[in-house]
Amino acid sequence: MNKQKFIDKFLRALVVLAIIKIIAIFTELFQKTFWSVIGNLVIFIVVLVIIFFVVIALENKEKSGNSSGKKGSGGNFYLENSLFDRIRNKYEELAEKYIAEKDYTRAAKVYMNLLNDNYRGAKTLEDGGLYNEAAVIYLKKLKNKSEAASCFEKAKQYQKSIELYKELEQKEKVADLYMQINDTKNANSYYQMVVDDYVNNDQMVKASLIYRKKMDVPEEAQKILLQGWEQNKDAFNCLNNYFVNINNVEDLNDTIQNLYLKTPSDKKIIYLEAMKHEFKKDLKLQETTRNIAYEIIAENIENHSSIINELKHFNPKDEVILKDISRYRTGRNKMFRN
Repeated sequence: MNKQKFIDKFLRALVVLAIIKIIAIFTELFQKTFWSVIGNLVIFIVVLVIIFFVVIALENKEKSGNSSGKKGSGGNFYLENSLFDRIRNKYEELAEKYIAEKDYTRAAKVYMNLLNDNYRGAKTLEDGGLYNEAAVIYLKKLKNKSEAASCFEKAKQYQKSIELYKELEQKEKVADLYMQINDTKNANSYYQMVVDDYVNNDQMVKASLIYRKKMDVPEEAQKILLQGWEQNKDAFNCLNNYFVNINNVEDLNDTIQNLYLKTPSDKKIIYLEAMKHEFKKDLKLQETTRNIAYEIIAENIENHSSIINELKHFNPKDEVILKDISRYRTGRNKMFRN
């Protein structure tokens, strides 16, 4: 098939497709409003005219090329690609024009119906604030439940969003949306599922944050943190957060002492690390935390001589103790050399 025959056949096919498309548009009168159908017809006619002029221009160029006697291998392939590239570019320009005019619906139709790009169609609707319409495209054409759920949420269609997030098993998001519509019972039910998942994965701090921040039950948060400390599940962070959540200094001082009395020997090094943080919080805590630190250091110095360095954290302004630490380390090193 030479170039001229290709163009002639393309024009004939275009006319047939145009007639079919126009008939299809008018049949939409039974399903859509009159002005919606007219809008679709106008878009189609504009695009048809653009294609027609592009093809005519190529036909004239082909005739001009034939009259000058120019020939080349691969011309047919180049012509076809050139034609479709030009048509595609015209569609792109048309969509950009509609976006510039803030006519996001028409721009989306160009992307989806003419460029076969459903994602850009949905994204254009979303960017234009047409969240319900975008959600439908994401869900039905792209099968993207996550994006659809997000759009329904933006459209304040919370129930639709909740159902999708349930299918995606995003329990915390489901709970957040139930809270958004003041359904506390269902919200707490899903938050508890999230807590259970975190506990089963030994993520005790995250579980405590759900109790404290989302469910407003700080006492349950403390129980979870204490459980993590006792069961050695991220022990230091559980202990540290447990102390952080006690706002009253006197209560915190008592808690530090009482919990230390129950601490087994193998976890006292972790307790010492926590004391370094508590020491800095308030002057009222310094005596208690320092005494506990001294006791832990004394118990472990024989087997862990480097623990002597921890004394400086509890005596930050005492230059004498720094010298004592240095002398102790020097003397111990000499002993081992001898």
